[in-house]
Amino acid sequence: MRRLSALAVGALLVLSASTAHAVDAFEIQVYDGSINAPGVAGIELHANTIASGRRVAPPPELPPHHQSHFTLEPAVGITPWWEVGAYLQSSLESDGRYRFAGVKLRSKFMRPAAPSDRLRVGVNLEVSGLPEAYDADRWGAEIRPIVGWTAAAGRIFVAVNPILDLSLGGPDQTPAFEPALSAAYVFRDLLSVGIEYYADLGPVDGFLPIASQQHYLFEVVNVLAWKRIEINLGIGEGLTGASHDLVLKTILGFSR
Repeated sequence: MRRLSALAVGALLVLSASTAHAVDAFEIQVYDGSINAPGVAGIELHANTIASGRRVAPPPELPPHHQSHFTLEPAVGITPWWEVGAYLQSSLESDGRYRFAGVKLRSKFMRPAAPSDRLRVGVNLEVSGLPEAYDADRWGAEIRPIVGWTAAAGRIFVAVNPILDLSLGGPDQTPAFEPALSAAYVFRDLLSVGIEYYADLGPVDGFLPIASQQHYLFEVVNVLAWKRIEINLGIGEGLTGASHDLVLKTILGFSR
């Protein structure tokens, strides 16, 4: 725990460098604390569509309405507590054009835990380079603490990610606070159903007015029947005027 805390604080001091992004439309996911075993590789495809969203954006960013985002995420376990991965992003625009949408690199650290442990604790660190069409500042970083909790004999699972999002290419050096959480009821060896919540509250030294914040609530289903295959489906509604009205998300994962 001390090592994880020191790592997160050190990364914040090193990476702190400018304004935040909005809620990430390419990776709509709450990290639950799972991690690949050493030498085990996996890959996920994130496919998200802004079915009804904001129709304007500050140039040079593109309006997100009717954008579909595709992210390929390979990952491999290095040690029992360390996993590395990458995100290869692309976007299908409302006019039918298909665009490259940037690359992210990540490193996840989790406290080693026995299968019977109900608590999972860790942190995920990311750096990103994105085209101006999707982030005017282009360079960014993310610090994502991970806390997962299992209760009711494995029937209920809750995960929280109090995310700090940083932009490395702009003039402001204040990270944004973007909390994410999930709560699910588990039908063992079959599926789980629940909700996921995502928000962008604005700079940590002074949150935005409520109307300018982004808040989303997703109803989700996770398929658990296949051990090496991950399926996550969700429908999300924006709760404020600054949010998109309707977002659809899918995660398809496979590990060997």
